[in-house]
Formats: sequence, structure tokens, C-alpha cells
Amino acid sequence: MTSEITGRARLGRRTKDLVKRLGPQDVAIVDHADIDRVSAEELAESGVRAVVNVSRSSTGRYPNPGPLELVRAGVRLVDAPGAPLFDELTDGEVVRLDGGSVWRNGTLVAEGTVLDAALLEEALADQQGRVSHALEAFAENTLRHLQEEAGSLAAGIELPALGTRFRDRHVLVVARGPGYKSDLRMVRPYVRDFRPVLVAVDGGADALREVGLTADVIVGDFDSVSDASLRAGAELVVHAYPSGEAPGAARLRDLGLPYHVVSAPGISEDLALQLAYEKGATLIVAVGTHFNLVEFLERDREGMASTFVTRLKVGESLVDAKGVSRLVSRRVGIWPLAVFAATGVLAIVGAVLASPALRNVIQSTTRAIANGLGL
Repeated sequence: MTSEITGRARLGRRTKDLVKRLGPQDVAIVDHADIDRVSAEELAESGVRAVVNVSRSSTGRYPNPGPLELVRAGVRLVDAPGAPLFDELTDGEVVRLDGGSVWRNGTLVAEGTVLDAALLEEALADQQGRVSHALEAFAENTLRHLQEEAGSLAAGIELPALGTRFRDRHVLVVARGPGYKSDLRMVRPYVRDFRPVLVAVDGGADALREVGLTADVIVGDFDSVSDASLRAGAELVVHAYPSGEAPGAARLRDLGLPYHVVSAPGISEDLALQLAYEKGATLIVAVGTHFNLVEFLERDREGMASTFVTRLKVGESLVDAKGVSRLVSRRVGIWPLAVFAATGVLAIVGAVLASPALRNVIQSTTRAIANGLGL
């Protein structure tokens, strides 16, 4: 890597929006504490040569592989916490990076630190050694939220009548989680053969369009999906907070699009899975959804009460597409899918048996659900 990189500054405080307008001649200026894996993948795929972050790319809050993946992809990553680049620079002007220094027209505008792979590998190893602390805090918050939401989670949610038929069909639920692009490519033959209902979670609708597919239903708060996907004819389900507030509805009203509102705890992925399950899907294949500890911490989630209960409810019907290459042919049939589902369950059981903290969470969770159901 040469010491100097020259390119046009592209500024964006929301990385998922910025990546849509980045190119190989650009220097991305971001404000993204704990760059997650999805953002790292998209930044690298944009072809950008350098990323300057005015926040810390890895705060140490949890084992975060995102910055390391970005650097390994050949992108120079510079941390300049607190640098006033969003005030000093305008989008599109030429900047020069000399190591971690940012220059404009011969004037130094920020001094940062270049994060190299060796440094990030060492930090990641240290964070992984301390993951038990994050796990304990996460487990406590999960239990607290579960106790607060047990009744509503156990009772289910009120779903609208939709024109899309789910009963006795497969459903593919797509979210923009880690590895979603490779998983989508892998399941294309499955989609062709089984023609599942396509349910997108927010930006998952754009992910489907990128591989030539169109969502039948889009669920979410609609803060990360394009107008083009919203106007493509899908039924739109706005995920509202338990209080009834539905921020995504305003955008759809402005676009003049019809929509349904569903109030539910948890995240939009949970609502999408429950929708498919309650509407009678025989099999739910999930792409890019979140479940493990790191993925939730990447999203800055305090707990996973709703997600935990959702997985318990739909577990027998749910298959996670992460790395499932054997979905590529109709000849595979249903039994391998069942094997993959069982493998996922065994992996979770193994993690529980290996972790006293998780065993305590499972036991406490079971009691909380039973209390919520009045058992």
C-alpha cells in the first residue's frame, strides 16, 4: 500500500446510504462507531480505497471483526475520532491521505491513525477473551426484557389480512445481515424451483432486486429501503413500536402507497418470521437474519427477548440459509433442510451446555414464559 491516496471525499453519517454512491476514486468519510461486518463488506465491494472514520471503528464493546475484514480487503482504514471533517469538507472535493493525515489543497485538516491488520487482529483476540462480560450483560438484559414482554410475546400479535398467500408455501425472509449477498446467490436455484413467498425486511427488498427478484411483502420501519423497491408492488407492513408509534408510516403516506401497521416488540426480522409462521408457511428460509451474540451487539441491541421467543415459536419451520449450499437443487428435497435445521439446533444446544451464563438464561427464560402464559 502506497503512503499517499488521493480521491474525492464522500461524506455520509449513515454508512448503509453512503455505500450506494461510492466508487473506486473516492475516499469515504464516515461517522460509524463499531463498523459492522455488513458495512465492511459493502464498503469493500464499492471499490473505495480508503475510509476515514470520525468515530472509533472498534470501541472494544464486543468482538467486532468488521474493521479487520475491511482492512483485509485492501482498504485503508483511518480512525480520527472527533475530527471535524463533516464541517471542514464538502462532498466531492479532492482530499489526499498521507498515512493517517488528511489534507485538502495543501492544508492539514485531520490527523488520524491507520489501523493495520496486525493491530486489529490483536485487538479482536483480546476482545474475544473478554466476551464473557458482554455475554453476561446481554443475558441479563434479555431476561429483563423477556419478563417485561412475556405476556405479549406469548399471546402473539395481531396480523392484518394480506393478499399474498402464505399457507402451505415456502417463505424466504431476506434481511441485510452478515453474508446476505452470498447466501442470496446460493439460494437462487431454490427460489427458482420452489417459488417461495419473498418477504423482505427493509433493505432486504433492495437486496432481492440486486439479484433480479422482487419482494412480495416488505416488513420494517422503511428507513433503509429505496423508493424503487417500495413502488415495485409489494404489500407493505409497517413495524410499529408496542406503543403504537409507527415512524415508517409517514414515508409511505408521502409516497402515496397503501400499507398495514403492526405493533410488535423486538426487531422487524422477528415480525417477518412471525408473519410467515402465523400465516401458515410450511418452511421459512432466512437470509441475513440475526441471532448470535455478536450480530446483536453489532446492531447495538441490549437483549434478544423477542428474537428468542420468535425462534422458539417458529423453530420447527425455520432454516437459516447461512452457508447452506445444498439448497441449490430440487433434488436435495426436504430431508437435508431438516438436517440443516437440526444442526443449527445442536449448535445452539452445544453453546448452552458450554456456557453457565446461557444455561441460566434458558432456565430463567423458560420460567418467565411459563409465568406469562399463566402456567
